[in-house]
Amino acid sequence: MSTIAAIILTYNEELHIARCINSLKGIVDEIYVVDSFSNDRTIEIVNEFGVKVIQNRFVNQATQFNWALNTCDIESDWILRIDADEYIDNKNNINLHQKLLDLPSTVTGLLVSRKIIFMGKPLLHGGWYPKWNLRIFRTGIGKCENRWMDEHIILSEGSAVQLQLDFVDNNLNDLSWWIAKHNDYASREAKDFFLTHSSLQVEKSVSAKFWGNDAERKRWLKLKYMNFPLFVRPFINFIYRYILLRGFLDGKQGLIWHFQQGLWYRFLVDTKIYELKSQFNNDKDAILKFINKNQTIK
Repeated sequence: MSTIAAIILTYNEELHIARCINSLKGIVDEIYVVDSFSNDRTIEIVNEFGVKVIQNRFVNQATQFNWALNTCDIESDWILRIDADEYIDNKNNINLHQKLLDLPSTVTGLLVSRKIIFMGKPLLHGGWYPKWNLRIFRTGIGKCENRWMDEHIILSEGSAVQLQLDFVDNNLNDLSWWIAKHNDYASREAKDFFLTHSSLQVEKSVSAKFWGNDAERKRWLKLKYMNFPLFVRPFINFIYRYILLRGFLDGKQGLIWHFQQGLWYRFLVDTKIYELKSQFNNDKDAILKFINKNQTIK
């Protein structure tokens, strides 16, 4: 039988961690929680489950996850990546261990669908469901691409196939927390904007392909998006998601989500990019030097 180890990154996740771990019961054989020195009850709750915990200072998601891959004493054949505020919804519909055992050796990764629940409502339109992400891969074959935002798992060999398994993203924090989180995300996106075409980001990453998988198409669209003028592209993004991809069908929650995440957030990213350009007189070398010295640690 193929065995599976789950890796969960945490920082102050007392609202979510028990739900996440419970959803993994019967699916995985090992669970590793990699914590960024939480100051709430996260560690206490994890210890109640008897789950292995290691702690490490946080730089970004990619760095932390790759550190976990290199540090955790993983014995399983496969690794499953899941966020603390996510849970697996339809696990009873599939025997994951048997599914992995039946896969040909050329398949080294599995794409699962991600479903976002916002203010109590699933976002099923606007291009948000299903979102296929590579979350399960053979041990030693996958790692996280080195990016500040929108990082994906990449495979050193083999290919990935889709698996009808839903990872549900249902964060229970309030809107003020959501806004603060996206303010932090916007800073990371601004860094990514300048790093994308620099020599500082030379490691293998997800290819940009319109006719590729979801991650490759998203990367292609994002690169095209970045070529549009600052402060114009957020409005294009909102119209595309909310009108053309029918995000309005998700009701008030859809309106709030696409306005906040698709317009306000993208406008904030552009503002931070503009701020850095103004601060350093559009000197890209100076901006990159500043970014390299100012890594977020928590």
